[in-house]
Amino acid sequence: MAAGAPEVGALRRARRPRDPGDATSRARAGERRRRKPAVARAGGATARGEARRVRPDESRTVYDGTLVDVTLERWGEHEREIVEHPGAVAVVAVDREERVTLVRQLREPARKELLELPAGTLEEGEEPLATARRELEEETGQSGGEWHELAAFYTTPGFCRERMHLFLAQGVEPGEARQEADEQIELVAVPVAELRTLVRRLEDGKTIAGLLLYLDERERRG
Repeated sequence: MAAGAPEVGALRRARRPRDPGDATSRARAGERRRRKPAVARAGGATARGEARRVRPDESRTVYDGTLVDVTLERWGEHEREIVEHPGAVAVVAVDREERVTLVRQLREPARKELLELPAGTLEEGEEPLATARRELEEETGQSGGEWHELAAFYTTPGFCRERMHLFLAQGVEPGEARQEADEQIELVAVPVAELRTLVRRLEDGKTIAGLLLYLDERERRG
């Protein structure tokens, strides 16, 4: 054995010096695992799109307007301005010639005319389907057909309580519109075959959502 060489037993007992950072690394890894958001299993509440209901600590009206009210809510240390809204409806109306009726009208906040689905605001105590039938007939004159709800969603949940109900009405019949005095509406009939091309040029959220949902349902049904 060479002078100064360690014995075999000593080699077996030798250990690599512990890296001082090992414990810290393990602690950080554990912290990352704890921070990782929980993922709901299939069939769980989050997977089904459900969420727990919560309420603010305090709420008071700070603006009472003609179209909307604004509520100031306190959530712990934070305050939120919430635009109150009764909810709204929009209708994908398909006639017997396979055309969808859209309306072109001036939208003051957008500073221009937009092409949209016929839509309107819920009246107090009125069911969404009843509102949808009424608004479609008032704006376009169309009525009848087979109806069902495509979806319901919040339009701008960051600051507004508006919940939009989208309906599909198939096989509607023409009639005479009963537009209100302040409504300047142009009716536009779009063949179903042109909707997918048109939807990329639209700027109204509910209309984009409604047409895509209709096309998806149509394709699934074959």
